[in-house]
Amino acid sequence: MNGASFPSSTSRFSWGQTWLGALGLAAFAFAGLPAAAQSTNPVASAPVYVPNVAHANQPLKNGFLAWDAEQKTLEVTNGQEFAHFAFSFTNVSSGPVTILGARGSCSCTTIKLPAATPWLVATGGIGNFDASINLAGKAGMLYKAAIVTTDQGTKSLMLVVKIPPEPPPKPMTEAERAAGVSAAKLDRQAVFKGECASCHAKNIPGRYGQQLFAATCAVCHEANPRASMVPDLHNLKDPTSEEFWRTWITSGKAGTLMPAFAASQGGPLTDFQISTLAAYLNQTIPSHMPPAAAK
Repeated sequence: MNGASFPSSTSRFSWGQTWLGALGLAAFAFAGLPAAAQSTNPVASAPVYVPNVAHANQPLKNGFLAWDAEQKTLEVTNGQEFAHFAFSFTNVSSGPVTILGARGSCSCTTIKLPAATPWLVATGGIGNFDASINLAGKAGMLYKAAIVTTDQGTKSLMLVVKIPPEPPPKPMTEAERAAGVSAAKLDRQAVFKGECASCHAKNIPGRYGQQLFAATCAVCHEANPRASMVPDLHNLKDPTSEEFWRTWITSGKAGTLMPAFAASQGGPLTDFQISTLAAYLNQTIPSHMPPAAAK
């Protein structure tokens, strides 16, 4: 009609397929658009609890966390490397408390939290964590702290360690002393080697001043009885000073049994350890001026 021609039934079917296919492509293209282009309706998400840290640096008040103890004391044995403590607490408040972090009062004290921080503790929830103290070079009574920071305030828990004094070294037999002297005459650094090192070079890391003197010097100079070839440091005939002690400790004296303690000369001590030892000796042992110099 009017010169127009209509597609046959077969062609109409193909045309319909093409039209529907175009709609499908359009729908696919629309689905690939960004969410903002598809719809302006926001998608609701679950609420996230965000702690208020405004009070984190203030002292933690009572009524939030109940501790199994706020101070713990541990007695250790000689040679023990670490002192281990365990703490537990309960959230007794009416709302959640968030543990933001924990640290020791010094570098030798480590706090290990069992969960990644921030650690959310619900009302009635129970928590546990460990604290450890590195005992290297330590002696006597130690007082450290585990400092726990929460969104409600900060709490310091006291850690006390009792370290017994080291037992005195076993006296040498005459045969052992003679063997040691013979070895030292051939090599004055022999005291830092073999079996001799068990007395002259043990427990040195982390020790300074008085503790270092007890570990490295007293074994010979404070021995009872003291060997006749070992000088009495309290009755030297030469004037002493901090530099005097530092020189002797560092380099010793060639031709004698006095070894060089400096690591740079084959000894076991660092320069800093030698400085603390020299300062301790200079403070503890007064200088004795010889009669000629006193006039």
